[in-house]
Amino acid sequence: MSPTTPTSPILRVEQLGCERDERILFRDLAFQACAGEIWQVAGANGTGKTTLLRILAGLHGFHDGRVRWQVPGARHASAHDQILFLGHLAGLREELTAQENLRWLCALHDQPAAMIPAALSAVGLAGYDDAPVATMSAGQKRRVALARLWLPGKAVWILDEPFTAIDATGVEMIEQRLRKQAAAGTLVIYTSHHRLATDTRQIHLGGQGA
Repeated sequence: MSPTTPTSPILRVEQLGCERDERILFRDLAFQACAGEIWQVAGANGTGKTTLLRILAGLHGFHDGRVRWQVPGARHASAHDQILFLGHLAGLREELTAQENLRWLCALHDQPAAMIPAALSAVGLAGYDDAPVATMSAGQKRRVALARLWLPGKAVWILDEPFTAIDATGVEMIEQRLRKQAAAGTLVIYTSHHRLATDTRQIHLGGQGA
């Protein structure tokens, strides 16, 4: 097989299907995604958007079809070590500070921790390093989780509802970050009703038992 080039697909999805509670979420889903592209997974609630992201990230094994990754720099064929997955929940420990949460996540997902203060500053939380998450608003908690987007080291971003609990200024900030990262070669796949730009590629789920 020839080496992967910037225009070669790093993700191939073949005849992917999944059902839940005897209800088909989607079936025969097939697409290819390359480094530097932005993909939006759209559809009504309950059509399987989160499930699809979890399958792509290797977090949901009950499905038909194949998900094939070929990411340069990945240590394993699954490429999961090169995937940054952010769920629609903040996924933070309330009793820890913002910095402690991010240090724990960096250690768990092999991301550098040295840039945590700069990452918190980038999301508007400068000075909140030692603030317990339990004292923060929903929007601030979401910003702590999203600060990982300012920590380097992952070639693929899979983001479930990244604009949840974020005000208009925050939405613009995240939009700019996603576009900049895609321009640098990161493959971005996200769920939202919000489309970044007209050149964003789209997967629309629905109409198959939804």
